[in-house]
Amino acid sequence: MAKAKWIGAFMGLLSGSPLGALAGFVLGALFDVVKEDHMDVIGTEAGNATDGGGSYQSYDSSSARERQGNRNGFLFSLLTLASYIIKADGKIMHSEMEAMRQFLRSNFGEIAVAQGEQVMLRLFERQKQMDAEQPGAYKQTIYECCAQLRAVLTESQRLQLLSFLALLSKADGIVASEEITALREITQQLGLSEAELNSMLNLGSTTLKDAYTILEISESATDEEVRAAYKRMVVKHHPDRVASLGEDIRAAAEKKMREINEAKELIYKARGM
Repeated sequence: MAKAKWIGAFMGLLSGSPLGALAGFVLGALFDVVKEDHMDVIGTEAGNATDGGGSYQSYDSSSARERQGNRNGFLFSLLTLASYIIKADGKIMHSEMEAMRQFLRSNFGEIAVAQGEQVMLRLFERQKQMDAEQPGAYKQTIYECCAQLRAVLTESQRLQLLSFLALLSKADGIVASEEITALREITQQLGLSEAELNSMLNLGSTTLKDAYTILEISESATDEEVRAAYKRMVVKHHPDRVASLGEDIRAAAEKKMREINEAKELIYKARGM
């Protein structure tokens, strides 16, 4: 496995926080500690230079390192919350791990697959240890992590995080009731609504009923309410609002926006708008 380093200019929230404690446990065991200004990257991002062999070199500017740190912090946070959802039913299925690999590959590139899998396995191990010492301890830590994320991430960034979690939960084609419960818990702790979660879970659907759910409105909404709902969705989910987290995350937001547009067009067509 290429030892691209996750240790470096993470988001400020990691230092001395529940996420920071998890990062120390996971990353300290997996990777060599390196100086921040020589940090390699996880995954790919437009504008990175390669050495010709596929490995990505360190950034020269502090602003670029800060952006990469924000992205790595976001991705580590995603995997941390995903570890809680995947194990919500008390077991880890082979299909769930394969779905996670496919999710990482399609959203963050091939290099993220092996590294992300190792991080997840260490998080599962930490969850087992914590809950053995004190039942429910990992759940409480997840709640504390969500409180940290709620404080430092914008609403649009938290929505993108929730979108990724919804995608991952659907990736194996089966969303267990325990996973839905865990998703709802995380949604609430992130300061988001169940309507927003349901919208994320229904993205990609081509039914008219689900289109209304995606726009977070009822089928009885007036035409003006439909237009207003769509405008709210554009404001909340515009890709520019997550651009600072990296090109791959922005690209995922663009895909999400296309699916929101498709839901809007389905409703407009049905209503002759």
